[in-house]
Amino acid sequence: MSNPKVGFVSLGCPKALVDSERSLTQLRVEGYEVSPSYEEADIVVVNTCGFIDSAKQESLDTIEEAMKANGKVLVTGCMGAQADLIK
Repeated sequence: MSNPKVGFVSLGCPKALVDSERSLTQLRVEGYEVSPSYEEADIVVVNTCGFIDSAKQESLDTIEEAMKANGKVLVTGCMGAQADLIK
């Protein structure tokens, strides 16, 4: 049986990048492999930025793209708690 695969997208500021690197490190420790594509992943994590309107739009576009390609998306970062906006 193969390890679960996670697709990961990091958007936004340097802090978001650091958070993404920490998350990826922990996921690898727990046995996850990083998938090169949404379609091959068991789940896709989108670490979002919501600082300015253009960043919010990029985050929403990326979430939509991941949902269409995979259907299983976990939203983290600035927009992680804004489910009403994401829906």
